[in-house]
Order: sequence, then C-alpha cells, then structure tokens
Amino acid sequence: MTLTSGKYDVPADHVATVITTLEMPVPTMPARLPFPDGFSARKEDLSLDAFRDLFRKVGSPWLWTSGLTDPDEEVMATLTHPKVDYWVSYQDQNAIGLIELDFREEDACELMLFGMIPAATGQGLGRPMMALAQSEAFARDITRFHVCTCHLDSPQALPFYLKSGFTAVKRMVEVFPDPRYGGHHSLDTAPQIPCLTCPPMTSSPS
Repeated sequence: MTLTSGKYDVPADHVATVITTLEMPVPTMPARLPFPDGFSARKEDLSLDAFRDLFRKVGSPWLWTSGLTDPDEEVMATLTHPKVDYWVSYQDQNAIGLIELDFREEDACELMLFGMIPAATGQGLGRPMMALAQSEAFARDITRFHVCTCHLDSPQALPFYLKSGFTAVKRMVEVFPDPRYGGHHSLDTAPQIPCLTCPPMTSSPS
C-alpha cells in the first residue's frame, strides 16, 4: 500500500517511523581501516543469549526490537544460517559493537545490524567498522549492498551511511507495537521517543 498525503493516527501503544533504504553497487571505502588502539573486531558464532544481550546494549537507545520480540526459533535460524555473518567489535575483551551481514538474497548483501554501545561512540570506530562491513560484503562478489535506517535511530546514522557511499533509494512508513509495553525494554528506555500512555515522570521532592 502506498500512503497518500495526509496525517494518520497511530495507536497509543504503537510507534511509527520512517524507514530509508540505501544501497551501493561497489565498495567505496578501503578494504580495511585500522581500529583505534584497544579496539578490535572478529567474526563469531553467537548464542541466542549472547546475541540478545549485545543487541539490547547496542540498540535499546533506539528501540531496536526484532531481535528481542521475534520467536527464539526464528532468531536462532538466522544466527546459525550459513549465509549470515556476525562480526563483534571489542574494547579489550568487552563486546561493544555488532555487524550482521545477510547474504540470503542472491547477488546481494543486506547490512541488517550495524551499531555500537553508546559509550563507544565518538571514538573513531564507525569508519573501521563500515570498511570491514564493505570488505566482507563485496568479498562475496555481490552487485548490491543495502541497508535500512529509520528516524528512531541515532541522528548520526543516516548521514554516516550517506558519507560512507550509500545512496538513498526508497522510503517506507512502519508502525509496530512499542516494545516497552511488552517488557522488552524498560519504560524509561529511549526517553526521546515518548510513551504515550506511560505515567508521567515526576521529580523527587527536594
């Protein structure tokens, strides 16, 4: 369905977002860029618990949802699929970032997940992580590397993808249940996206 011009009501216990799809036909960055001192990345086979723990740490400020709400068997089917790769970024021995590369579409790779925990931002990790993602994606001789971001993501996400060489090609609107009401995130998660039916936050009396 294509929306026409106008305003549309969204249920109070749901969230609406505008998704932008971006893509590139060839890599635009060097094959690899060095990580800052103390940081590294490695390809891993993740357990369900390890994946969800890192997914939550990286994505909770932006209400990342699917990895928490999808059934266990669906998440495990992706985690163990031979055409899906996971790269984890580390600061020393602490997992701080996640890249998911999905090659299940013929001649293409989707950058399904790309992000780092809030404390790791601003330390020069974005470009090395993106160079790694591009290098690994195009090592499979694909003709299309694509990613989606939405306005619930970090405000830096879309400009970063554009600066990294992606071109915006499509927009969609998505409406989905607010994951805070289902207990997947606490009610005070992502305060920049108000819960419409949450009790108001009050200050403690001085």
